[in-house]
Amino acid sequence: MVWVLFGLPMVHPHSMLVVTISGTGTAIEFVYIALFLFYSDKKKRLKVLFVVLIELIFIVVVTILVLTLLHTTKQRSLVVGIICILFNVIMSAAPLSVMKLVITTKSVEYMPFFLSLASFGNAVAWFTYAFLPFDEFIAIPNGLGTMLSLAQLLLYGCYYKSTQRIKVARQQQQQLGSEGELDLSEVAVCGESRKITSTTTLHNGRHGGYEIYGT
Repeated sequence: MVWVLFGLPMVHPHSMLVVTISGTGTAIEFVYIALFLFYSDKKKRLKVLFVVLIELIFIVVVTILVLTLLHTTKQRSLVVGIICILFNVIMSAAPLSVMKLVITTKSVEYMPFFLSLASFGNAVAWFTYAFLPFDEFIAIPNGLGTMLSLAQLLLYGCYYKSTQRIKVARQQQQQLGSEGELDLSEVAVCGESRKITSTTTLHNGRHGGYEIYGT
């Protein structure tokens, strides 16, 4: 919503695309929130409503202060632009926890490919737009977003094969039953070949072993 405020003619003139696209995105996000509220339990519903209320109050307060205390579009663009950069940096940094999880588990199951690809395309498009003409308030956050999205795609490419091996290992573990144990963290990472050997005790008292070879 801060980008809708930023693109208003009385704040940052000649930013119609920023207003329309950000406004459309805001409307879609409200639909997502409405669906979440409809299907979630009372505790989660109240928590989300509280966060949305805080955000709405923040936007209203910023809008009133900017339009009443600042009297030129240059001043308004500077203040709102800095706020937009801060929010975008926070949003871009949000996937860092998922990236850490990918590295820790050696699996990209928790990082959807098409979401990362869409984020990369969006950041590149806005970063390019920021140079027509140059707008530092759009260029800075989207430049950072481009780099972080690219890092996600590189991680996906690096750990894709190991993810498939982990899935195969998990399926074999499920087939063995509750007595079969397999350390999935030892599956080959990023093209390295590792051998995982595990021995399990079967119900008839005999011992059998299985081996999984990564390529």
